Amino acid sequence: MLYEGGFALCVCVIIANTIALAFYPSLIKNYLYNSKMKQLALLIENLDSTTKTTEKVNSLLEFFNNSEDADKIWLIALFTGRRPRRTIKLANIRLWAAEFKQIPNWLFEESYNVVGDLAETIALLIGAAEIPQYKSLNRWMTELKEVRNLDEILQKDWLFQAWSILGTREIFILNKLLTGGFRMGVSEGLLLKALEKHTDISKDELALKITGNWDPYLITFQDLILSENKDLDLSKPYPFYLAHPIENNPEEIFPNIENCTFEYKWDGIRGQLISREQAVALWSRGQDLINDSFPEIVEVAAQFCDDVVLDGELVVWDEEMNIPQTFGELQKRLGRKKVGKVIRNNLPVKFIVYDILEIDKGDIRQKPLEERRKILQNWYVKLEEEAKQILFISQSLKVEDWQCAKKLRLEAKEKQAEGLMLKAKKSHYGIGRKRGDWWKWKLDPETIDAVLIYAQRGHGRRANLYTDFTFALMKEGELVPFAKAYSGLSNTEIEELNKWIKDHTRESFGPVRSVDAEQVFEIAFEGVSKSKRHKSGVAVRFPRIVRWRKDKTINDINSVDDLIK
Repeated sequence: MLYEGGFALCVCVIIANTIALAFYPSLIKNYLYNSKMKQLALLIENLDSTTKTTEKVNSLLEFFNNSEDADKIWLIALFTGRRPRRTIKLANIRLWAAEFKQIPNWLFEESYNVVGDLAETIALLIGAAEIPQYKSLNRWMTELKEVRNLDEILQKDWLFQAWSILGTREIFILNKLLTGGFRMGVSEGLLLKALEKHTDISKDELALKITGNWDPYLITFQDLILSENKDLDLSKPYPFYLAHPIENNPEEIFPNIENCTFEYKWDGIRGQLISREQAVALWSRGQDLINDSFPEIVEVAAQFCDDVVLDGELVVWDEEMNIPQTFGELQKRLGRKKVGKVIRNNLPVKFIVYDILEIDKGDIRQKPLEERRKILQNWYVKLEEEAKQILFISQSLKVEDWQCAKKLRLEAKEKQAEGLMLKAKKSHYGIGRKRGDWWKWKLDPETIDAVLIYAQRGHGRRANLYTDFTFALMKEGELVPFAKAYSGLSNTEIEELNKWIKDHTRESFGPVRSVDAEQVFEIAFEGVSKSKRHKSGVAVRFPRIVRWRKDKTINDINSVDDLIK
């Protein structure tokens, strides 16, 4: 009887969750209350409910106009990826949520499987407090930092108290902050537009202010945004300028081929190398300080005679072939705090310089590219020969016509490059991804036919659909998984495939199902490398579904040997 009652309760919770998901926006509005946390809850709901840029900017602006400075600094931090470290173990959060709601663990896990998002599952199960209490975003962030150092008993007490005083949407937000999963689909550009309206400071200046390694726990809104401090942090990078992909004919972009430059597009990590007053910093495009992972680059920069900021690409170099190695080799150096002689010898790194952004503390980003290039070359010739073994300028390719350009693009793979970069000679060094001046003309991706073997439920709005798929190839007569992909299918195809999955499931493992190995898909990828972590022995970069090959059977799929070739 207990089991039957529990099963009935499980079904009720699942149905309730599904209904709640369907009417989630209106449900949340009913639980919002007049508190300092309400502003963040309203902001997130407004951002979720529109795709219009103007409405998103206005919502952000409203938050800035009605919030205290301490909350503003945290909004900037959260929306630019500076999320706090996970405060409480995920396993504990799941156990404690079931205990708080006084339901069996298996019932909570079934609900979680249906909803697909841990923070949302807990928020829907707990619901809103009768009389929600007021706390600011800054106060919650301060408590999260303090809770991290408590023992598990005190952590649970704090979490139960927090869940008991909040509204539904606020519980959802708090859970996201707790798990380190706070992500919003808002570009940095929209955030800067709102900040520009709020402060009357230009977007370009704001973009520079929010780059770098600042700590929202230690810095104030006044110091980060409003201060006119002329003593710029010596390690502070500039915002990166990014290229748009060429989707059609490049001749339409540059009718006169003499107006653009051509370089190889290298498959490494974009970085800025900064040397100011003998203080050296190496930043990745994701604004991670990576000095420790690439000490030889830092050592070279410490010997520069001039203060400079360089934009370029980090690659692991094949000395024999005189070309970069695969991105997989470069990954072996990322995140390391110590890099010894063995790694330096086995994985020698180079910094391929694309551009110079600053020299002798003078910002030259607004000068035309062809002028910056001359400045870069004049600076480079003064370097010691030892430095030139690690640092070199990206080659400017000689291109006479578009036929020659297309030939160079096809030959790029022999250089271990992804294609070509096309840049307008008169272009300034901008901010973010702006159309018009810089373009990446990548090689067409490689493709291979594989069979679907596992399907996993998605998250959020797709929690009730199988959208994450694992594919296999043949190896020595058996199927081995080689890649996961979740993009490339239309909504109609996803619905059709979900019906097939439910009828052809072999086993279920929570949100994952193993299925009959019958459906063949064409999978595209950017590169392939050896991998000890994969059963297939290889790993591919950026796998995605090109099309569902209903015309093929498992007998038509490729093998791991094909992939290696």
